[in-house]
Amino acid sequence: MGIKKKILVACGTAIATSTVVAIAIEEGLRARGVEVTTRQCKASEVPGLAADYDLIVTTTPVPANLGKPVIQTLAFLTGMGKEEVLNQIQQALSA
Repeated sequence: MGIKKKILVACGTAIATSTVVAIAIEEGLRARGVEVTTRQCKASEVPGLAADYDLIVTTTPVPANLGKPVIQTLAFLTGMGKEEVLNQIQQALSA
């Protein structure tokens, strides 16, 4: 398949929320045949880490000028709209 895409998953504290989101993204994309690696971080860490990642998925606002696509969503926590967000993630990774 080539190089695994890397997704940075951010939330306010980088404890529970980003872990739930990261696992949901990995499992959801794996079911679609897309392998990714994820790393969780605090929203405040995103600007310093963004350069090393293909995509940023966050549950809380982060700066807009990171030079990487950013998807802000609560879909993996609420369960509502999860497939649509997985579509967005897959599209962003293949761009």
